[in-house]
Amino acid sequence: MSLSSRAVLVVMCFLFLSCTPLFTSATTTTVQGLQPRCESHIFNNGKHYRSCKDLPVLDSFLHFSYARETGVLDVAYRHANLESSSWIAWAINPTKKGMLGAQALVAYRNSTSGVMRAYTSNINSYATMLQESPLSFRVTQVSAEYLDGEMTIFATMVLPPNTTVVNHLWQDGPLKEGDRLGMHAMSGDHLKSMSTLDLLSGQVTASKSVNGNILLVKRIHGLVNTVSWGILMPIGVMAARYMKTYETLDPTWFYVHVVWFLQILALKARPGKDHKYRTYWNWYHHTVGYVVVVLSVYNIYKGFVILQPGSGWKIAYTAIICAIGAFAIVMEILQFKKRWGSLFVKKSEDLQEANQSAFKKEISKFMNRWGDKTPEDLEANQYASTEVV
Repeated sequence: MSLSSRAVLVVMCFLFLSCTPLFTSATTTTVQGLQPRCESHIFNNGKHYRSCKDLPVLDSFLHFSYARETGVLDVAYRHANLESSSWIAWAINPTKKGMLGAQALVAYRNSTSGVMRAYTSNINSYATMLQESPLSFRVTQVSAEYLDGEMTIFATMVLPPNTTVVNHLWQDGPLKEGDRLGMHAMSGDHLKSMSTLDLLSGQVTASKSVNGNILLVKRIHGLVNTVSWGILMPIGVMAARYMKTYETLDPTWFYVHVVWFLQILALKARPGKDHKYRTYWNWYHHTVGYVVVVLSVYNIYKGFVILQPGSGWKIAYTAIICAIGAFAIVMEILQFKKRWGSLFVKKSEDLQEANQSAFKKEISKFMNRWGDKTPEDLEANQYASTEVV
């Protein structure tokens, strides 16, 4: 081996030995980075837990100790990178996956005093405001803390003995004025914050986005109902009210009305125009129709409150329903004389007829009393009346 080759080999060995500590340090850092972040956390209250798990979404961590024989679960749920004007919740659902039936621990920081409040809430509706209520199992030592942008809930739960696997979910949302808990976001990681937790091994199995699928179905259901009940239904009513006053649109108005109106089956029970019960059927038909329109609009706005699809949907529907209402007002004005004029004309004719009838009665009375008298008799009768006076 030449001198130059030996020199190159010595330099390469020196560089390798020099870089080994750096490589080892980088490798160690990488391995540590793959380890759960929860393992290095130290609680201020000195609590220690046998297991911990980095939850897959929402910067959340779960620490717990579980005794299978007694069912006692000591738990701490942490949520990092959180503003103080927020609420957090961690829940176990003993019956199914998802939100309904979840037994939740809730915490938030009082906006005035800065004191943390922690309590339990039994979630039995999608429209829940996370009101305080007892859970289906015993819970003790519920508390919470907020420090450096991280909020934590502590609690001890007593589950049925020999419980090994539970469905759990976690969430956060805004705290509104008056310390009201606002709706959490309905997209992204907020629809993925659920999984199955093995209390013995600590293994977390991500669940499919059941809430996301349910929410999609609900949104489609809401959209269809908004269009059919909230838009087409009023249009069907307006078609019957305003189109049938124009002879050229008869019977087009009827078919438009039938297509969009609720009471299609009621048509089979509709009496003929000259039937004695037709008036009562009309009262029923009109009353139920208008009531359903009002309830439909109310139901749509109630759906907006529950699903929280975004202000754009509410603004769009409000604009549509206002346009329909404005059109109805314009048509009422244009058709006022045609629709209500006959009523006033009828009253005038009835009054005139009544006056004429009264006049005829007076004439008839006069003729019955004096019709067969001569002028001389009338004069004699007047003289007799004067003598009596």
